[in-house]
Amino acid sequence: MSVSLELRGLRKEFGGLVAVKDIDFTVSKGEVLGLLGPNGSGKTTVMNLISGALTPTSGEVRLNGQPVQHLAAHRRARLGIARTFQLVRLAQSLNARDNIVLSLAFGRDPLWGRAARERADGALAAVGLAGRGDAEVSSLNYIDQKRLELARAISAKPDILLLDEWLAGLNPSELRTGIDLICTLKAQDMTIILVEHIMEAVREICPRCVVMSAGLKIADGPTSQVLSNPQVVTAYLGDFEYA
Repeated sequence: MSVSLELRGLRKEFGGLVAVKDIDFTVSKGEVLGLLGPNGSGKTTVMNLISGALTPTSGEVRLNGQPVQHLAAHRRARLGIARTFQLVRLAQSLNARDNIVLSLAFGRDPLWGRAARERADGALAAVGLAGRGDAEVSSLNYIDQKRLELARAISAKPDILLLDEWLAGLNPSELRTGIDLICTLKAQDMTIILVEHIMEAVREICPRCVVMSAGLKIADGPTSQVLSNPQVVTAYLGDFEYA
């Protein structure tokens, strides 16, 4: 299986604080990788370093073998990196379809007009929002806003999708819907890095996990083995929801 993403000695310093300490791991094409760790462990910083929201102090981010750590976020997006955020980020003044159309105009395969609208409607249908293209963002409930943000990300047909706590804040029925949706993307061989705290979801979605603590990678392997690793259990003690 070919490598889609590779991190080599990735490090990020904020003044005297080292948030990510020389992280190494790879993600193969079609793999769904869980990126886990207690709060403050550096997970979102790693996602920002991959997507281009942050520039590493040192180290490499390689997408399909190409170093991209020096590129701005929009250029990485055009090379195939898409993401969602811990807090939903949508254009509140636009309807659901136009949120996606706007992103397609600046994506890796720029689209406008009818082609963009058709792509947008297809992405909405893929996440369970068929026929909701004209809905104003303010009229969508929480999970539907999350679905819309996911639709915007997958509409770009990315090589790798970064989901940063996409399941956070959902009630039990919504959580089941969200897990099923990610499993559908998994079945389509989409390459995904999932940051998540809900172990029920991690066990079902992610065959492999990387665990961070205080900026360091402390485990990397099959999910069942990683979650029973004493070092991982110790890192999470008192700060983790086991389900």
